[in-house]
Amino acid sequence: MDMPLPDATILSRRAEIVARLRNVLPADAVIDDPVETRAYECDGLAAYRCPPLAVVLPRSTAEVAAALQVCHALGVPVVPRGSGTSLSGGALPTADSVILGLARMNRVLEVSYDDRFIRVEAGRTNLSVTGAVEAEGFFYAPDPSSQLACAIAGNVAMNSGGAHCLKYGVTTNNLLGVTLVQMDGSVVELGGAQMDAGGLDLLGVVCGSEGQLGVVTEATLRILPKPEGARPVLIAFDANEVAGACVADIIKAGVLPVAIEFMDRPCIRACEDFAHAGYPDCEALLIVEVEGADPEIDEQLGLIRQIAARHHPIEFRESASEEEAKKIWLGRKSAFGAMGQINDYMCLDGTIPVSALPEVLRRIGEMSRAVGLDVANVFHAGDGNMHPLILFDANKPGDLEKCETLGAEILKLCVEVGGCLTGEHGVGIEKRDLMGVQYSGADMEAQMRVKDVFDPAWLLNPAKVFPLAASAARRGG
Repeated sequence: MDMPLPDATILSRRAEIVARLRNVLPADAVIDDPVETRAYECDGLAAYRCPPLAVVLPRSTAEVAAALQVCHALGVPVVPRGSGTSLSGGALPTADSVILGLARMNRVLEVSYDDRFIRVEAGRTNLSVTGAVEAEGFFYAPDPSSQLACAIAGNVAMNSGGAHCLKYGVTTNNLLGVTLVQMDGSVVELGGAQMDAGGLDLLGVVCGSEGQLGVVTEATLRILPKPEGARPVLIAFDANEVAGACVADIIKAGVLPVAIEFMDRPCIRACEDFAHAGYPDCEALLIVEVEGADPEIDEQLGLIRQIAARHHPIEFRESASEEEAKKIWLGRKSAFGAMGQINDYMCLDGTIPVSALPEVLRRIGEMSRAVGLDVANVFHAGDGNMHPLILFDANKPGDLEKCETLGAEILKLCVEVGGCLTGEHGVGIEKRDLMGVQYSGADMEAQMRVKDVFDPAWLLNPAKVFPLAASAARRGG
């Protein structure tokens, strides 16, 4: 994966840049020791690394603004970073950039149970948002698999989803407002605690913009009352394509589970070895969860059982207790970590129409065999958000390149069948050179003009989202 050459002028002024930052920030907020900055040289896409010029760790919106003012004045690129869990290289630095990490900004600022919102600093982790309100019977719906570690800042940047997004939507459906610091240090408020803000929907523009338009330092989030009850079931099949067809039929029937998750054999075995969730021995597994009062749950599961029976499942198993339900979800939530224990892999993120699941699963299998790299599948089947894991050997010459080539072909397939390049991981560096597969030149020009307005010098999160040549031309202009 190519990265732009660093600006030699900026590198030569490193001491000046660090000194200017230390003039406006607390002593412990600026890191420039090369040994310490190496901790920030990559994110969850660990195959690609680049140490930054320096790292800034502010504790408030005011400190974020002060750091950006300095970098703006000196023409220094800035890479915003939440928890660094991005799987698309969204927080990968360039050698001439300053990492602006929000991990210290993790406070709860305001909660209203009557109006059903919580306002938090953007460095707060996803799961701890629910932790702050669950004693009162509320929760925050978006639940990425990395929710124990990922930050709200990154969730907003990538418009993250999670297993339960089928019913509750992704981040944009649960985001009410943000505090945004622009590259010149100016602070703006978008949206708010009210249901609908006046004026242009700039909040919708910022959510999913991958740190290209500003740094989100605070977020107002919708919280929901916990459902009366929930019950997951396991449905096992002897083929991936059959499981995909079952998903399509469930959605087509108008049934709305809270989640439908898919795992194939490699993921099933890895998760079972890791979490001992009691998964059956099968080629493909669906986890389908419904919620509500017991009669409502029974009715929904009855319909799902009827639909599944048409596809001749090997097993249809309802969780019999809360403990069993937790184990089922622990297995699924552990999938990426469990796979990482047995193999190097690259996790893709493309979205397809649910009706195309059987075809896409079949063609991914064919591509995998043709290239000679195994692919494990685990994904949010209900909304067609694919997460193929391409297994490779990082120590074997040429394997990473084969993995990248196969990944590109799988993402092109997603677009071909009517889907898109990403569902929740973002474009980052991983998919920037594929943007032309989905968007015309005019489409990308329109998107780049939005960035021109928010960040005229193109200093925020360089080398991401748009092809390198287009970014370089914009920045040079």
